[in-house]
Amino acid sequence: MWILDMPPVALLNIGLQCVTYPMFRERAECGINAEVEKQLEMGKKLLAAGQLADALSHFHAALEGDPDNYFAYYRRATVYLAMGKSKAAIRDLSKVVELKQDFTMARLQRGQLLLKQGKFDEAGEDFRRVLQSNPSDKEETDARSQLLKSDEMQRLCSQAQSEYRQGNYYAAIGFLDEILDVSVWAADLRELRAECYIQNGEPGKAINDLKAASKLKSDNTEAFYKLSTIYYQLGDHELSLSEVRECLKLDQDHKECFSHYKQVKKLNKQILTAEELIQEGRYQDAIDKYETVMKTEPKVSAYTLHAKERICHCLSKNQESIEAIRLCTEVLQLERDNVDALKARAEAYLLEEQYEEAIKDYEAAKEQNDNDQEILEGLERAQRMLKQSQKRDYYKILGVKRNARKQEIVKAYRKLAMQWHPDNFQDEEEKKKAEKKFIDIAAAKEVLTDPEMRRKFDAGEDPLDAESQQNGGNPFHGGWNTWQGFDPFSSGGPFKFKFHFS
Repeated sequence: MWILDMPPVALLNIGLQCVTYPMFRERAECGINAEVEKQLEMGKKLLAAGQLADALSHFHAALEGDPDNYFAYYRRATVYLAMGKSKAAIRDLSKVVELKQDFTMARLQRGQLLLKQGKFDEAGEDFRRVLQSNPSDKEETDARSQLLKSDEMQRLCSQAQSEYRQGNYYAAIGFLDEILDVSVWAADLRELRAECYIQNGEPGKAINDLKAASKLKSDNTEAFYKLSTIYYQLGDHELSLSEVRECLKLDQDHKECFSHYKQVKKLNKQILTAEELIQEGRYQDAIDKYETVMKTEPKVSAYTLHAKERICHCLSKNQESIEAIRLCTEVLQLERDNVDALKARAEAYLLEEQYEEAIKDYEAAKEQNDNDQEILEGLERAQRMLKQSQKRDYYKILGVKRNARKQEIVKAYRKLAMQWHPDNFQDEEEKKKAEKKFIDIAAAKEVLTDPEMRRKFDAGEDPLDAESQQNGGNPFHGGWNTWQGFDPFSSGGPFKFKFHFS
């Protein structure tokens, strides 16, 4: 077991208690006064209780009373380790070794921390010094094991750097993977692996290493800048803006970060404004804004694709179905599983009465996200409309589009009513056919000019079927004689078209 893997209390008890272990009694004779000893004991108890901040304050107090107390440094290093502050722990362990060079446990522990940081020469030197002293059997075993590991990591590091210089990025990544399993705090090696991913055309894989490097190395503006540019290239303008701001917090005069910040901020504002316009239902304004986005950043395909997908959504909402289908298809050719584009195209297909195509798009979207209520409702609606279209379709009867305005509906109705007026036919068979057609035309006009009835029909219901079930018959089956004297060109007056539901 590595010393670093031991619980803090176990670490605390290794070679530290001058009262318990006779080998350390000499320290009591070298000036540890009662107050310092009290602070050390209090710190030990608090550490055992997991109260790290309080324990740390007592060890600080002990060192103020006795700045050369290597016990206090070692105990404080233990607390730092428990708090995840490895750099501070190394400083205290170095002080321990400086004050008491034969303290092999402190040297061994510092070597292990240095190994985790990727400082192989310094770590190897600590392990050799332990072996040259008079270590216990356990210390000797650990030191030999860690020295072999340190030498192996140094060999792999040389190979990784060689492969990187030759442009063999996959090979370099393989070596770096092995090293970073051991040297998890090696900021430089994480940055090297991130650069290999970037050079290899896989910038998304560099993100985790750069995030770690930004925390492991102080004032790491370069890591924040690279993170920001990667997020920007991937189309995540909000995270890009967040990371570049971190860079400018460290150095407000950083030229690359400042230049990039202006570009990201501009694009971010345009996209947020466009989304606000969509929320307000101002679809044409949103389309104009997203066209501006494509002009602002034409080089990054992610933003062009996103802008086209949102324009497609707006066109569908604006009932510009043909153009919406064209643009959504263009998006889906590049990103076949784009759920939003599938939903928008499905809606446009419904406007074009292409119900089977709409169902296919909703089903494809459902495969990607089967918990999206909008998709589930849309699929159910498309299925109802397909079933409805196989029966009586009032839009088809009048020959108008689903997004036709009321004036268009009335105009189409008047034309057809005049055409199919039964008085125009002398033959009895033709007259019967005309009567049926005339009644269907009248029913279509009634449904499509009534907002509530039209809403129901657009949702997949036939409001006249529901009424016929409730009232026991089709209200338009009273015979064509009901409409004798009706003038289809009249907009009112004594010849207004009225329906009888008795």
